[in-house]
Amino acid sequence: MPDALNPADPAFARDPYPYYARLRAQGPAARVALANGTHAWLVTGYRQAREVLADPRFSNVPPRAAGRPKADSPAQRARGCLARHMLNTDAPDHTRLRRLSTAAFTPRRVDALRPRIERLTADLVAEAGERLARDGSVDLVDAFAFPLPVLVIGEVLGVPEADRADLRTWTYRVGSPADALAPGAVDAAWTSLHAYFNELIARKRRAPGDDLFSALVRDAGEGGLDDGELLAMAFLLLFAGYETTMNLLASASLLLLTHPAELAAARREGPARWAAVTEEVLRHASPLEGTTWRRTTERVELGGGADIPADASVLVVLAAANRDPEYFPVPDAFRPARYLADGGRAAAHVAFGHGPHFCLGSRLARLEAAIALPLLFAGLPGLTLAADPAALDYRPGLLVRGPRVLPVRATV
Repeated sequence: MPDALNPADPAFARDPYPYYARLRAQGPAARVALANGTHAWLVTGYRQAREVLADPRFSNVPPRAAGRPKADSPAQRARGCLARHMLNTDAPDHTRLRRLSTAAFTPRRVDALRPRIERLTADLVAEAGERLARDGSVDLVDAFAFPLPVLVIGEVLGVPEADRADLRTWTYRVGSPADALAPGAVDAAWTSLHAYFNELIARKRRAPGDDLFSALVRDAGEGGLDDGELLAMAFLLLFAGYETTMNLLASASLLLLTHPAELAAARREGPARWAAVTEEVLRHASPLEGTTWRRTTERVELGGGADIPADASVLVVLAAANRDPEYFPVPDAFRPARYLADGGRAAAHVAFGHGPHFCLGSRLARLEAAIALPLLFAGLPGLTLAADPAALDYRPGLLVRGPRVLPVRATV
């Protein structure tokens, strides 16, 4: 095992699972030295992950030692403002903020998006087919996995389509380790996001619509959110609204292309099998690699030799917990059938978290996958990978995970 974990290492980003397995062999949680000079406790056991995610002794208020100390600057002030979202709060603030955003993701509102998601997917698949015919290959991340969720969440939140490419670039950068990017890129992205959301909110105040941002702006004016909380909520809903689903769609496409028998079974058996594929992708290739950082408010014994002191930085590694062999037989194998026999109850993953911070957008992500994956492979039936899957670049970091590009070609 390396002396220090470097999340920006491309080899680690591509395949972190052997590292997590070695770490888990030491116990369900272990203290790890990070390449940035700090230390943190990484929770890799499934049972312990669920416990930590529901335990109020693990505060979501960001720990002081989660990264390098930063000098005061406009970028750091922008970052601090946008980081005031509900994932970085505890009750009662978290309860209040979550209640204000829950209305956007009720089952009725999410399910009502089905016709629009179907139309958007059909258009994207047709465009991808045209690019395949013209160029011989296409990047499924660029042509399918990114645009679909960003179009959907953009419409839900009222983000102009012309702004979405810039937002993708900025959110990618703030979710990546600074070591993986050009100097200053992360700071510039935080500053750009802060300025963008300030302007967007001002536009919604001048000319409100029927979108979520307009509703949040209205509620803020009625005492629901202060201006800082409004900015942070805008950032979180956009970032979380497409990042997870983009990685889910990209990883699902890759796994189905590299497991043709599973793709054939999904095509043959229909919706229940496609749903099982989605759940197994969420487990096997967790699009959220880790949760937000937590801090212990007191000493906590997790068992298995994990005795975490007070005021320690803790990261629940969802990708590791979802491959814990104690709970998932043959954990490294892609086996959607494990979610068929009993509706997945015996193999419930924690890809969307657990407890009070369970992902609000999980129903929307599942709906997009349920619609988009069958339409993709029906509309482009001869897809094959145009690159070695073991050599694909992955998103660096410990927060979100998925292939950065997914080149494919069509075969007759």
